[in-house]
This record gives sequence, C-alpha cells and structure tokens, in this order.
Amino acid sequence: MSRSATRYLEVRLEHVSLHRAGRSVLKDISWTIRPGERWVLAGANGAGKTQLLKLVAGAVWPTPSTRAIRHYLLGRERSSTPAEVKEEIAYLGAERQDKYQRYGWNMAVERIVGTGLYRTDIPLDALTASDRGRIGKALGRLAVSQLAARRFLSLSYGERRVVLLARALLSRPRLLLLDEVLNGLDEINRARLERWLERQKGPLPWVLATHRMEDVPPSATHALVLDRGRIVYAGARRAAPLSEWLEAPHRRAALPKRSRGAQRRSGRTLVRLDQARVYLEGSRVLEGVSLTVHAGELWVIHGRNGSGKTTLLRTLYGDHGVAVGGTIVRAGAAAGVPLEAFRKRVGLVAPHLQADHPQELTVEEVVQSGRYASLGLNEPPTAADRAAAHRALAALGLTPLARRALGELSYGQARRVLFARALVRAPRLLLLDEPFAGVDSLTRGALLERVLELAAGGTAVVVSAHRPGEWLKSATHELELAAGRARYCGPIRTGLGSGRAGAGSAR
Repeated sequence: MSRSATRYLEVRLEHVSLHRAGRSVLKDISWTIRPGERWVLAGANGAGKTQLLKLVAGAVWPTPSTRAIRHYLLGRERSSTPAEVKEEIAYLGAERQDKYQRYGWNMAVERIVGTGLYRTDIPLDALTASDRGRIGKALGRLAVSQLAARRFLSLSYGERRVVLLARALLSRPRLLLLDEVLNGLDEINRARLERWLERQKGPLPWVLATHRMEDVPPSATHALVLDRGRIVYAGARRAAPLSEWLEAPHRRAALPKRSRGAQRRSGRTLVRLDQARVYLEGSRVLEGVSLTVHAGELWVIHGRNGSGKTTLLRTLYGDHGVAVGGTIVRAGAAAGVPLEAFRKRVGLVAPHLQADHPQELTVEEVVQSGRYASLGLNEPPTAADRAAAHRALAALGLTPLARRALGELSYGQARRVLFARALVRAPRLLLLDEPFAGVDSLTRGALLERVLELAAGGTAVVVSAHRPGEWLKSATHELELAAGRARYCGPIRTGLGSGRAGAGSAR
C-alpha cells in the first residue's frame, strides 16, 4: 500500500448482520472498502442500503455474533469498532439533513459548514479568521458563497444539501459515504458534484448510494447490490448488473386526451396567486409570481436550486403568507373560514413534512392523520379514519408495513407512506415537492401512474421537480422559476428537459 493510501480508511466487514425492532435488516454481510475504491451502492427501497452505510459509519451497531468481524485500518492502527475512527468518516444523506429540520438547528450557513472543521453536529466555539477563510473556499468551490450569512432552514432543500456537502468536504474525511446525495440537486449542481468525485484522483474511498442509473458517477470503480438485506453482487463496476436494479421496467401511464388539452379552462379554480411576493426571515424568495390552478391540470414547477419552488408550494398550502400587494385565493378558504378546511382537501408530499413527522408514529397513524392535515392524531381515530387508511395503504402496497414505526422504514418506504397520507381523503389538489426523492424505479412508476389516475379524474396536481422529464408526457402546464421570478408560466412547452434522460432544465 502506498504512503498516501495509508492516510485513508480501509473497512472490512465479515459475516455482519443487523436487526432492528426485532426484524432482520442486514444478513451475513461481508464487504471490504479499500483506499482508492469508489463504490456504487444499489438496491430497492428497504434493501438495507442506508443501514449498511450507517453501520460502516458507526451510527448503528451490528447484532452480536461470534462470527462477525469489523476491522477499521488507518495507517498502522487497527480497530475492531469504528469508535476510534468515527470522526474520520463523513456520512451525508437525507436522514442527516432531516436532523436540522427536526431539531430546529437554524444557524447561519457559515456556522453549519464550520462544524465540519471540528467534526461536531452543532457549533461549539466561535469561528476564527482562518476558519472563515477555509469555509469561504469550501462554499466557493460549490458556487454557494452567497449563502454564507443565510439561516440554514430558510434555504431550499437542494441548497441545504449543497451546504452539508461543503461541510462534509471541509472535514477532510478519510472515508466518504454519500446516501442519495444527488436527490434534490438541480442539473448544474449534480454535474458539479460528479466532477468533484471524478477529480479525486487520490486514494480517498467513497460509497454513493443511488436509485438512478443516470446518477452513477463515471468514476465509480466498484458496485455492491443489496436485495432484502443480502449482498447479491459485490465487485467491479463494469461487470455489475446495475441496470437490472436501477432501471426496473414499469408502465408509464399517460393522461387521457380529454384531460391533456393545455388550453382548457373548464375546470374549477382551486387556487390563484396574483403578483405574490413572499419573504422568509427577511429575504425575498418570491417576487411577482402569478399562477392559477384549475381542476384536472398537472403543473410542473422547475428551476435551479433556490429559485423558490418549495416556497411556492408551501405558499399554496398556507405555510407562508403573501406580502402586501399580492393576493392568494383558495377554493373553500374564503375570509373567515379556517385554513384547515382547505388543507383537508389538499394532499401534500414534501421533504419537510417527512422530517417533521414523529418517528414513533406507526405507518397507519401517519396515514390516518392525512384526514385531518395534522402531524399525528389529536383524538383516537374513528372507524371511518381506519377504513380510509386501510384503503390507501392497500392501494400503494403498504399494508404489511401498517404497524411498523415510521422511524423503522427506509427513506423511500417513508416517502410511499406520505403518498398514502396525501391520498387518504381523495384530494382536490395534490402538491408534490420532489416526490420521487429516495424512491426506486419500480415504485416511481407505480406512484406516477396513481397520480395520473387522480389527475384524469379531476384532481389538480402541482409538482416541483429537478427532473421534469418524468412528467412531460402528462403535464398540461409548467412554471419555470429563476431567482424567485416566473421566467415562463403557461401551457407545457415542447423541449422541456431535453438534456440527458430525466434531467431537469436548470435554465
């Protein structure tokens, strides 16, 4: 091994298993990560990818066994647990990002990135001038220097992901674990990360978990595929059956022609924005945006990270107010009518909603709460609540998970639960913010088909996506945002998402 390689971690697992809540999650795992190796980790939702990465990182511990071996080698130092090298491992994924939302860690971006220098979750000491210089360079490399003074929770989902990536890189890890990190990034930021991975010509080992073939970095050298907690392939990337797992065939549904006429205005108006301006923590996020959504329309909202897509959806839902000079009108929510009356007929799927849900709730309880647009239940469920939840769970193939706690599920499984919650009350309006983040190919196809069935039946759908190509064949309208302003708003244009397959326009 070269001298430079000894500066990086080698991890060896043999016959390692993991149980959670009495269930087998990982089974007889044997895997070695060596300096210089670049791994792609693939598998369906619930296969155990995130748990495997967390086990390597030392966030979860394997089931005790006389056969199990864990070795962490750094230079000449060898350890049988990750305790001594845990701070040398950078782990970034949706679960880590959700912690900031769940615990309200709303420090300035500069402070968040600075924790990478000292490898802590939250800032413990004041930043020095030298610290600020290094932080500025890290943000500059990812082209987000302008975010340094912003509060973390005021950022878009994709902006938060880029900031946490800067934090991870600033820690100078000896092993980098990336769990679906390309989700929520626009095309430019995805390409920027891929270039960074490509340029790491040294022996820094990394593992990147993904559900999309187009997100497999060209620089990957190895691949590991999990199926229901077991390794079914581990070896050279060029011989890996990745397309079988990342491009599972599924039917692509399309709206009936009667619903696809982009010029139709016969549907009832469900929500209308007029010259809307929205401010978050003193920063203008939307400026002069006008939008009218009618029953049966399917709107695709797209634009760069930070362009205002999530803020727009949350404004439609009622989480954010419109500043003086603009207006918003919601069907069934006239003056004096509680906003909850409108929300009970709106289905919402969004990353912040997934992060905010109490993790101890059962899947059934989460879905039941959709009938009241609440986080959890304030009163015991009625017979009608239980029956509606059972139907929604069955429709999405989630009945076997009904009694499981939300925190026991994979990220993709939890996203399916949010879909069931959104559909439990036959919504008139469906708001979807990056709905397919963390979802495998087969599930994406099934969820897309269900959404299009609702749209064909008159439900209005507004979806924010960095990969609008998935919705092109069925969308009726689009709104392109740039720096909080509408660059285009109207019937769907030809050529949207004409870049690489499934990529967003990011124009």
